Amino acid sequence: ANPEFLAITIPSDDDTPVSPQTWADAAKEIAGHLGQGRDVAFITEGDPMLYSEFFQVLESVKSVVPDLGVEVIPGVSSVMAAAASSGTPLVTHGQRLTILPSVYGIDDLMEAIANSDTTVLMEVDRDLLQALASREKLGLTGKATYVRQATTARENVVEDISKLETEDLDYFSLLIIRR
Repeated sequence: ANPEFLAITIPSDDDTPVSPQTWADAAKEIAGHLGQGRDVAFITEGDPMLYSEFFQVLESVKSVVPDLGVEVIPGVSSVMAAAASSGTPLVTHGQRLTILPSVYGIDDLMEAIANSDTTVLMEVDRDLLQALASREKLGLTGKATYVRQATTARENVVEDISKLETEDLDYFSLLIIRR
């Protein structure tokens, strides 16, 4: 049998939450295929259990098909890919690792950085870059590595974050900060 590809589009905008209707529409379409006895696979970049739309889609489908059997196949998260690409160990020997989307305010990020041996900030954007303009306040000089689109042809690793410009930023980027 030839696989059929369903394009389920989930709009991604940190300022506007995804509407319940969007999740319901995705669930209805997937449930329709399941109801015809087809298997459905949800393919996502990275790992489906780390900052992925997969869980919301799964919960929405389960609200329509409560007895749904699911097998989750782990992927390589951008955090692991970026650490490997940059040669940056995340943690060793009982150290603490914090992973956060960069939508948190600078005070929350400073607290996370202060309380972790390594902090990974995902989806680095203009606002975070502006907040990092006070790098001296955060003490990040020489401690932060920026990775854009790890493991792709557009991968870029920047070890001196003072050289980061707005045009370097990308949704598929992150900052690894080691204290």
